[in-house]
This record gives sequence, C-alpha cells and structure tokens, in this order.
Amino acid sequence: MRALGADVYLLDYSRESLRIIRLLSGEDPVKVILGDARNCPFGAGTFDIVFHQGLLEHFHSPWHLLRENARILKKGGLLIVDVPQTFHVYTLMKHLLMILGLWFGGWERQFTPGSLSGLLEKLGFEVIRVYGDWSRPGVIYKIIRQVFMKVRIVLPMYPKFLGAFTVRWYRLQSRLRKKRLLLYTVLSIGVIARKI
Repeated sequence: MRALGADVYLLDYSRESLRIIRLLSGEDPVKVILGDARNCPFGAGTFDIVFHQGLLEHFHSPWHLLRENARILKKGGLLIVDVPQTFHVYTLMKHLLMILGLWFGGWERQFTPGSLSGLLEKLGFEVIRVYGDWSRPGVIYKIIRQVFMKVRIVLPMYPKFLGAFTVRWYRLQSRLRKKRLLLYTVLSIGVIARKI
C-alpha cells in the first residue's frame, strides 16, 4: 500500500512489536502507533481501509473491536477481517492444546463464514466478499516439521520436494476456495465489508 502512495498506520499495544515493525519497514516506514484496538487514538471516519488478521479471535466479545473499526472507518470504507475457521483440524488441535494449557496463543475463538458475515451485517456493514484459504504448507506437514525440530532436524518451511504435484494441488485449491461450501473446510477465512 505504501508503494501505491497510501498512508499506512500500524496499531499495536506491544512496544516490542512496534520496534520490530520499525526495523522491518526499512527506508519506507509505516506510521506505528502504540494503542488499544478497542479504543483507537483516531477520530471518527479517519480511514478508507481497516485490516486485521489474527486479532479478532483473541477477544471473548468481538463487538468492542468491530464497533471501533466501524467508528474509525469513513462511510464507504472497507473493513477486512481475517480469522481462523471453525470446521478445520487446526481448530480441533487448538482446543485440545488450550485444554492442556499448551496453546501458545492463550485463549482463542474461531468463526464460520456465516457467523463472521453476520457480525458485520449486524453492525451495518455490507459484506462484499467472503474468502478463505488452506494452510500452505498443510497443517500436517507443519506438525511433522515441528516434531522433527525437537530432535534437531530442520525441514524447510516450504517444501519443494513434491514439485509439480504441489503446484497442481495449490491451483486446485485456488479454484475450490471460490465455492462457498468449501469455505467451511479452509484454515482461515476473511470478510471484506463496506461501511454503509
């Protein structure tokens, strides 16, 4: 977005996260803001686009965050929300690990395409698009990779050993994810919604 001339702001409550973003953004820095996403230090109707990925699922109630998103968006502005999807093996594993107290992310929730769309519609947004994607590489490979790392064997994050098969599989996934029903099988879903 910066390359296209947009002013880009990144809000986080963690000073360390903001420090890392400053380091990674190099000579074309984003504007980093220390703050709480449920009580943003911006006026009403400030932004054309608000985006968050992997955030909404950490709140017991999604309403505070989504209302604040709506407040800081201009009329006609876009809200893009990306979250874990309910009906996936990842969700089952996550809940098991939460029960055992081993989940790295603390407490998390998940959404279906319908439940996430419904939340935004209740707040007066018009849902433009619902999308989703499977994990790349797959969750099973990531688990195997983590197990191997415990015994100091490092597998590549993105394996190339399957070559043409992997390319064909990713192409098939790209076609399939356009089918609404199959969005209930993907790892993560997102909604693009317009503030009315």
